[in-house]
Amino acid sequence: MNESRLLGLFLVFAPLSPMSFGGGQAIIADMQHQTVDIQHWMNGRDFVDIFAISRAAPGPSTLIAALIGWKVGGLVGAAVAAIAIYLPSSLIVYAAVRWWHATADSPWRGILQRGLTPIAVGLVFAGALAVLEAARVNALQIFATVIAAGLLTTTRVSMYAIMAGATVVFALAQLV
Repeated sequence: MNESRLLGLFLVFAPLSPMSFGGGQAIIADMQHQTVDIQHWMNGRDFVDIFAISRAAPGPSTLIAALIGWKVGGLVGAAVAAIAIYLPSSLIVYAAVRWWHATADSPWRGILQRGLTPIAVGLVFAGALAVLEAARVNALQIFATVIAAGLLTTTRVSMYAIMAGATVVFALAQLV
């Protein structure tokens, strides 16, 4: 394995780690940009496939980093990418929790909570847009997804019935 590719994996994922405070979804757009557009480790379709596998697998959404590492550098690449994505944010969270408990009466706590919430939501939204763009979805597929999400959150319709309906719509969209 080429050491420069392993270093590249570390240099791509370590800076993304602290930005994942909204969850792994918050850094998907940057991951896609780095791995597809900057590093050229894969094309957009490969990224979407790896993203789908990471979402289907149990575990954290940042599992995608290890899958990208596997594609780039095999088992060692997966380990380097996983360490790079988990270690920096873990150290930051450890320090933040210690501070959080030590400053229970600080007004900064409320300010941080209110300030970071919209940032996390925006990063998650950017990740969703990056995946949609890379997957080249059409308006019908987006409409079906919005309807399915609405049905799931506002009705008692079975999740399986909604999934079956969405599958039919997506299959019809491929024919159009």
